Parts: sequence; structure tokens; C-alpha cells
Amino acid sequence: MEHFDNIDDYIEDLRGKLAINNECSNTHYNIGVAYLSRRDFQDAESHFLEAAANSPRMAEAFVQLGGIAMQRGDMEGCMNYNVQAAKARPFFAVPWGNIGFVQLQMGETDQAHKSLKKALKLDSEFIQAQATMSSLMITIGDYEEADKMLKGILEKVPEFGPAWNNKAIIDAHHENWEDAKACIAKATEYGFAVEEELRKEIESH
Repeated sequence: MEHFDNIDDYIEDLRGKLAINNECSNTHYNIGVAYLSRRDFQDAESHFLEAAANSPRMAEAFVQLGGIAMQRGDMEGCMNYNVQAAKARPFFAVPWGNIGFVQLQMGETDQAHKSLKKALKLDSEFIQAQATMSSLMITIGDYEEADKMLKGILEKVPEFGPAWNNKAIIDAHHENWEDAKACIAKATEYGFAVEEELRKEIESH
């Protein structure tokens, strides 16, 4: 791996490689990731599209495109790209986790449950899918199961903000207000944007 002092040099180097071979999907993918780290979504998207066009089995490119769609609030686009990723690589857990997340956002709890179970069957250590599954459990009112899952996540990844947020929801449900307050503090500390409504409810107690 060559060493670059900054992301711009790295992008320039990759551009040089594309000038020689514009059909290399790996180079398009890498430059897309580099643009993504600069939050340059438009350039990232065009390179991920090139990567997918040159290598239709590159599931990661579809997953990244799904992430960009979600960033724009385009849930349908996010779903479509992740479905393509799952078709390209059926045993890749990530798209199934993302599909489950979108289904849950759309209120399709049964479908979300199936997709998340599939993701966790393919990769039982997939933290993001575990967290989404805990959100699903909260949605359907199974707080006990959600709590168990969250404890497991936080033992492994104590700095995972979304899990602290979900833990706060469960504590608030059980009216353990001090614990809930501590959880939203943790969620915020680890960069998760806690919903204002939840924060107000907890702080009012």
C-alpha cells in the first residue's frame, strides 16, 4: 500500500490509474470511497456506478450507492441498490442488514424481521444488523429481547451510539429515568443524534 499524505494526493494517484485503465472497477470503487470520506457524494456516486457497471458482481459498490441514496432520504433507491447487492452476492450479510433497516423505516416489520434474521444468519457478529434488530424488537414491544441484544452489543462495542440510544428508549419505557439519562449522554458522546422528543421526555423526569 503506497503512503499518501492526504486524500487529494490519493485521489490524484487513482485518477492516474484510471487514465491508463478506465475499466478497472476496483480503482473506481477506491476513488469512490475516497470521495465519500470527503463527503463529496456526487463524485463518489459516479465512480461507484462505474465500478458496478464494469463489475456487476461488485456488491460493495451497490451497498455504497444505497448508502448515498439513504443520505438523500431516498429510501426506495437505497432498497433497490441493496437488493442488487444481495443478488450479486447472496451470502454477503451487509445488504440484508440494510434491506431490513429500510423495511423497518417503512413500517414493514415482518419483512424487516426476515431480512435481519438472514443478515445475522450470514454473519452473527454483524453489529449494525443486531442494533436494527433491537429497534425492531422495541417497535413490536418485545423490550426484554431488545435489552438482551443491546447488552450483547455494548459488551463488544461500548462506543456504539445507536445501541445506547435504544437502551435509553427501553429505560424510559420502564421509567428508569436516571439510567435513561446516562444512556442518552453516552449516545451523544459517541456521535449519535438522539431524537429531541426522546431527550425532552427523559429530561423532564
